[in-house]
Amino acid sequence: MEKETKEERIARRHRERDEQMKASPGYVTFSIMFTLAYPFIAVFTFVMSTLLALFSGVSRALAWVVSGGNSK
Repeated sequence: MEKETKEERIARRHRERDEQMKASPGYVTFSIMFTLAYPFIAVFTFVMSTLLALFSGVSRALAWVVSGGNSK
């Protein structure tokens, strides 16, 4: 049996830690909840970005009108 190198030992410990973490109830719960919530997060982000763009356009148009057409 050959001695494992420092890099191999570190990699093995990382793998063991990752396997242990992925087996925890919190990780499993978070994974399920994130998967279920992702469509809602995506729709919310799209709606808020659209509203921001809309209000930004209204604000720019209003600034252009108030400045007499000199605003960029």
